This record gives sequence, structure tokens and C-alpha cells, in this order.
Amino acid sequence: MLTYYTATTLDGFIADPDDSLEWLFRQKQGDVPGFGYDEFMAGVGALVMGRTTYQWVLDHEAAAGNGWPFTLPTWVMTSRELPAAEGDVRFASGDVRAVHEAMTAAAGTKGLWLVGGGDLAGQFAEAGLLDEVVVSVAPVTLGAGRPLLPRRLDLELVEAAANGSFVSARYRVAGPLLEDRVR
Repeated sequence: MLTYYTATTLDGFIADPDDSLEWLFRQKQGDVPGFGYDEFMAGVGALVMGRTTYQWVLDHEAAAGNGWPFTLPTWVMTSRELPAAEGDVRFASGDVRAVHEAMTAAAGTKGLWLVGGGDLAGQFAEAGLLDEVVVSVAPVTLGAGRPLLPRRLDLELVEAAANGSFVSARYRVAGPLLEDRVR
């Protein structure tokens, strides 16, 4: 199962126009069952992210004096040459279907995490490979930035809860917006 597990502002942005997440890190985190990071990560066997997310993690972990934070096989979707992080990091480009297949094989019986960004989540959704969206909505508005999921999709609410400063929700991806489906 591929899950887009992320946080967003109330107005639907995962980062500001400068790719900053400062708005996120000042929020009170929660650990409500079904939505906590540690619980989620215990079920993940492989992950994928876009170039911007990868570069942000590299830059901020280096600035904090930390190494690469993930020990799981990680795919980075990019068409650019990027510095390699320590660990099992693989660079890919093109159709997300091949990456999904490789991730599934690497994860074994565990799930797949789509770390970010929104356009990459949209590519997986368009390929019919995005199973769920788990999103924590912060009490912040940015007015502009990187959108949560810039695609027209129908989602089905599975569960929701207050979680620290956030409202967290789990959605099953039902497919393209009903109005957009071929009839």
C-alpha cells in the first residue's frame, strides 16, 4: 500500500514559496493512535520522494549536524544530478510505475511511504498507485507555496482525529474526480 503521509496548512500548502517548513516545526505534535509518526514508520518498508524534498532533507539534516535520517530503501525522483546521501538512496526518473514495482519488492510485506511532494503524489495517483492520503492539517495559512496534491481526485474519509495542534485525517483514494472519469 502506498501512503502519502504528510502535513499541510489549512489553505493546502506543504511548503511556502521558498520551500520552507518553518510553519510546521513550531506546531505542537500529537501521537494519536493511527496518526503518529513512529507508529506509521513501523509499517513502512520503502519510501519515495521528489528532488525538492530530498534536497531539503539533505540541507536541513546537514545544517543540524545529523546524517541521512532514513535507513529504509529510498527512491528519489529526479532528472537532475544530485549528491548522494549516506544509506540506501536510489535515483530514478520517468514513469513512476517502475519505481513502485521496485519499492514493493524492496518493502516485502511492509507499506510504502510517499514522503513528498504534492506533484509526485499526483503522478502516483494518476497511475492508479496511490492508495491513501494521511494528512495532518496545521492551524496556519500561507497564501501560496507548494500545493498538497495538485490533482483532481475523489477521496473517501476513513478516520479523523484531533492530534496536537493538528487535525489528522486518513483518506482512501477513490480515483479521479467523478466528473473527470471517462464515461
